[in-house]
Amino acid sequence: MNPILKPLLAILVAVLCVACSDNGEIEPVAQVDENAPPEERGPNNGFMLRDGDFSLELAIFETGAPPEYRAWGRVNGELLPPNALTVDVELTRLGGIVDSIDFSPQGDALRGDMTIYEPHSFSVSVTAAHSGQTYHWEYDSFEGRTMIEPAVRDALAIATEVAGPAVIEEIVPAYGKIVANTEQQVFVRARFEGQISSVFHSLGDVVRAGDRLAAVDSNQSLTSYTITAPSGGLIIAKQASVGEQTAGRELFTILDTSSVWIDLAVFPADISRIAVGSPVRVSVPTSDEAISGSVAMFLPTATANQSVTARVVLANRDGLLIPGMWVNAEFQVDEYEVPLAVKRIGLQSFRDFTVVYAQIGNEYEVRMLELGRQDDTWIEVLGGLQLGTQYVTENSYILKADVEKSGASHDH
Repeated sequence: MNPILKPLLAILVAVLCVACSDNGEIEPVAQVDENAPPEERGPNNGFMLRDGDFSLELAIFETGAPPEYRAWGRVNGELLPPNALTVDVELTRLGGIVDSIDFSPQGDALRGDMTIYEPHSFSVSVTAAHSGQTYHWEYDSFEGRTMIEPAVRDALAIATEVAGPAVIEEIVPAYGKIVANTEQQVFVRARFEGQISSVFHSLGDVVRAGDRLAAVDSNQSLTSYTITAPSGGLIIAKQASVGEQTAGRELFTILDTSSVWIDLAVFPADISRIAVGSPVRVSVPTSDEAISGSVAMFLPTATANQSVTARVVLANRDGLLIPGMWVNAEFQVDEYEVPLAVKRIGLQSFRDFTVVYAQIGNEYEVRMLELGRQDDTWIEVLGGLQLGTQYVTENSYILKADVEKSGASHDH
């Protein structure tokens, strides 16, 4: 049950669970859950099921072996030989799956003929026979299970998806830096030497191709001419002031910032897995979404820490990729199509297991997973979950908290 509803339910139970005594005073009335598991434990730490002089101890045995049921019969407390009685157990799991277990003698006990797979959460029906008398018990033994009504589920934004095939990417993480694309950099000089008479732009200005940069009075013709920008971009260097001679130097440096380089460090262990053309996703501080690209080239020399630089060219039309910024990246080196996977966002811990919560109707229950390959979104499931299972993705932590609060434990 969801924690939001529990306080209301507690108040309701408190109201309903009182009655008047003979003297008119209000007294609490004991509430009995007819489906609760037995409280008494036997010598083997199993549940003690009693009917008159006959008793049956039923335990899940899992020491040094896969979990399986063991049973011991007694009359007036005296242990019966295992061939003196018969036992049958039916376990009804969430979703109506029924496991039928037969027993045969082993040592001083009866041993069940099937492994009790996780979760150990089911309604238990036990039938035993001894000396022509038949005995029957039923109780619930749940763990990792809770119920949430649809309205509450929607209010808490609990979302589910169907477990099925997925493509898992194998990635190599990297870090690096945004670098100016110097292949898009131009240096502007005067065509004819002369004295600079006017300067129209300053350092840091953005210009378009054909914009006037400066006017020069030619030393030869004594006429004035205009220097224009050969391409658009950002003025990143300026050595032009009114009254100076051009003197053959670079007067302006213009950088086209519509694309940048991303220089990423690739360490020796990963070099053989990455090649020119390898896809890469780059995460930058100025954007919430990763930017996709591919390796354009490797620089010819290693750095001081023996890494090799892989260069990626990225479009920068919105200007958010600023040279000098540090970035994180992921190279995609392989991908696998797996028959069954779940989203990592839905994973939770339960006892010593990693689980998801399967949904059946309004009930939710843990599924212990055997896991394989994974990426940032998906994780392969090798066991513990059936194909097509509806499982919780968004806000699965709410179910974990509810199960822990209810005390649904591994109780045999």
